Amino acid sequence: MTRASETGPIALRALSLGARARRLAALMKKEALQIVRDPSSILIAFVLPVILLFLFGYGVSLDTTRTRIGVVLESPTPMSRELAAAFQASPYFATSTGFDRRQFEDSLVRGGVGGVVVIPSTFDSDMTRRGRAPAVQVLVDGTDPNTAGLVNGYVQGVIGNWVAQRAVEYGRMEAVSGSESRMWFNSELTSRYFLVPGSIAIVMALVGTLLTALVVAREWERGTMEAMMATPVSSVELLLGKVVPYFVLGLGSMTLCTVIAVFLFHVPFRGSWVTLMGASALFMVVVLSLGFFISVLAKSQFAASQIALLITFLPAFLLSGFLFSIEQMPIALQWITRILPARYYFSALKDIFLK
Repeated sequence: MTRASETGPIALRALSLGARARRLAALMKKEALQIVRDPSSILIAFVLPVILLFLFGYGVSLDTTRTRIGVVLESPTPMSRELAAAFQASPYFATSTGFDRRQFEDSLVRGGVGGVVVIPSTFDSDMTRRGRAPAVQVLVDGTDPNTAGLVNGYVQGVIGNWVAQRAVEYGRMEAVSGSESRMWFNSELTSRYFLVPGSIAIVMALVGTLLTALVVAREWERGTMEAMMATPVSSVELLLGKVVPYFVLGLGSMTLCTVIAVFLFHVPFRGSWVTLMGASALFMVVVLSLGFFISVLAKSQFAASQIALLITFLPAFLLSGFLFSIEQMPIALQWITRILPARYYFSALKDIFLK
């Protein structure tokens, strides 16, 4: 009697665990079939990330290349022509040459050129005179401060390099001496190497939330939630049965984005795939859970999708450090960014790819 009474509860417990496992497997199978039959999940998981990644990769760039500028030669002397040729050879500028600054005033006002470089008539004499650096005037369109700063910096860089080389050749000025700069992890300062990993974080925040934000809302709209609530399925089994298939789908979407980033956009991948998958898995758990929570609150797919866009895409785009440096934000916004999962995932992806 004692052995029978002891083995009875164990057998019942084992039977109960087996029934729960079968129910969970059945729920996962049902949700997987739903994913296959419903093209919207496939579109969200694979088509939407590819479209957004292409838009971010090709449409957003912080590099200033082939900026149109005007070069004014007030006196077309040999040295001034050499400096003008240095601007023409630079990959950062598309130059137009003139002999009077008034030729480019209208273009600067209308935005036809981003800046005007005026090489004065005294350029040769200043260059050959000991102890006096040649004066070059730079007029930049300041309506876009970021671009204006970059253009001005590139112009000063071209002038500085040219002056340093010619100063040594003519022996009339001391060679410019300064510190040697090395850019670690992104030696060419290519903004695409920064933007593409960041866009993956934003895309996965949106995709992961949308995948599960529509799950329960869809069940309510189709009237199948009441039937499911009448079954012996527990809330934990329902949660796992619906989240796990989308977790696998989200990791597949992230892998596709990584392959596109490496082989199409040529972003270097210097980290570990294990680290990448671990960070992505943790991030997917967070955003999928957030989407499921939204889906429980909003019993309409339209409302769920709008809420998901509002609380995931916009904060991830603006407050994750993707477009604006978090250190430059007001203190209140910096504290708000601490609760955004995209902030940490963006930082992790940037380090995994480049470092």
